[in-house]
Amino acid sequence: MKLKFDGREKLMKPLQEAFREQKIAYFSMEIGLVNEIPTYSGGLGVLAGDTIKSSADLKLPLVAVTLLSKRGYFRQEITEEGKQMEHLVEWEPSKIMELLSTETKVKIQKREVSIKAWLYNVQSLTGGVVPILFLDTDVEGNLPEDKEITSFLYGGDERYRLKQEIVLGIGGARMLEALGLSIRKYHMNEGHSSLLTLELLKKYRMDIDRVRELCIFTTHTPVEAGHDKFSYDLVQEIMGEIVPLEALKKFGGHAERLNMTRLALNLSEFVNGVAKRHKDVSRALFPGYEIHSITNGIHSYTWTSQSFRELYDKYMPGWANEPELLVRVGGIPDEEIWHAHMEAKRVLIDYVNKMTNIGMDYDTLTLGFARRATGYKRTNLLFSDLEKLKKINKKGKMQIIFAGKAHPKDELGKRLIQEIFGYIRKLRDAIKIVYLEDYDMGLAARLIPGVDVWLNTPLRPLEASGTSGMKAAHNGVINFSVLDGWWVEGCVEGVTGWAIGPHPDEQLSTDEAKIRELDDLYNKLEYIIIPTFYQKRDEWIRMMEDSIGKIAYYFNSHRMMRRYVTEAYL
Repeated sequence: MKLKFDGREKLMKPLQEAFREQKIAYFSMEIGLVNEIPTYSGGLGVLAGDTIKSSADLKLPLVAVTLLSKRGYFRQEITEEGKQMEHLVEWEPSKIMELLSTETKVKIQKREVSIKAWLYNVQSLTGGVVPILFLDTDVEGNLPEDKEITSFLYGGDERYRLKQEIVLGIGGARMLEALGLSIRKYHMNEGHSSLLTLELLKKYRMDIDRVRELCIFTTHTPVEAGHDKFSYDLVQEIMGEIVPLEALKKFGGHAERLNMTRLALNLSEFVNGVAKRHKDVSRALFPGYEIHSITNGIHSYTWTSQSFRELYDKYMPGWANEPELLVRVGGIPDEEIWHAHMEAKRVLIDYVNKMTNIGMDYDTLTLGFARRATGYKRTNLLFSDLEKLKKINKKGKMQIIFAGKAHPKDELGKRLIQEIFGYIRKLRDAIKIVYLEDYDMGLAARLIPGVDVWLNTPLRPLEASGTSGMKAAHNGVINFSVLDGWWVEGCVEGVTGWAIGPHPDEQLSTDEAKIRELDDLYNKLEYIIIPTFYQKRDEWIRMMEDSIGKIAYYFNSHRMMRRYVTEAYL
């Protein structure tokens, strides 16, 4: 994937050439391409970026629409006590993107708000290109408060969020129209952009069938509370009536609040969850809707470390654009796989020691846990029994690396980070543990390939998919995870990794499930993982090979996008 950031060496094709064949409009509130474009907070945005990269590789006719988020999400600083501090991220889009001359408008609180767009082309070495439109309300003539609408990703209050979703959904649809694009399908990545359906209803004079055949909706949220909802009073105040209120209630829910997910569900021909398990959870959450599943994937080349890229190039040329070739990993000698892993591990351990001066070493079993710090991710589950953990560590040394940001308003998530710092102090004399600050795509690219075991302990069924474990598998890192999201499909016990706790089909109470999870967590660490790592290296490497050949070959965004094409886009 060729990404340049020097404004003097732009990748831009002439605008008409870049847009000529674009027919699928992909809308996402956040897009994570690289650190230099900080318009993402985590998994949803990184998935969107991987979707776009694979679309460019496969030469799919895609154009993406997102918000500029000129002040980013935030830069995380963590104090010695574990307190998270948030700092603004200032970046200059003019150094990376091209400002288009075309503008459009939306009505917010009865006033016209102008929207401009920055163009960034993601260009693949295959010759494919996907243009991304970054919408920006910092336009001369807009009121100061309106200029700020596209400043902060997931910032502000409910009013601010609704304004952002008006700009993304309605403004994005109008921008595509103003640029003269002929759109075959509108793909909404989560419900943030679902107001675009109202713009289409208005355009097609309330022809519901026409709008539905144009729209695709991917839901990522497996809990009711996670879906955006706005009171109809607020909607009318901020947005006015793009369509009659009764029609809006018909599509968005008859309760007091507009449910953005229901709006998308009711006006989309194709709806999917992001894993087979998530499809079942979504059908239970929204009974009566036909919800399919297309399991997420990751962009193989982006998330494969340099040492494994070189290894795959040597033995499986063409793998980057045909990740299914990774199934042939058995042809790579064990010692070369181990060498590639140790190279990635050295990169990580050197970085950790440079940043923290903790003195980790290359040969100790290293566990990694990095994701958003929030309650259901259960960052602290490993520390449920400190005495047991210390006892296990005597059987074979462990070192543990944590990372992850808490949303600025997630007080529980922030307390979890502080709690981890407390455990770090308590276990200082027994186990080397660090919590790295400011987890982003750059840090993820170092951390995930460099650990030996990738740990994931979400509270079921709250992990819709998860993709970090797929990134781990591309680098021969073995997954040790609760059976939720994608891991229900990816786990072959003792072959591709290990499960923590019961299968989703087992009907257990929360307390019963946690007992099983803790039993697995500690027992498998003590009796399987540690002995295999230290005493049965050949078995360990075989599991690394199976992670690559049975997980990475399938759980990638090339396979994912081919399925979107055949099941949703055509």
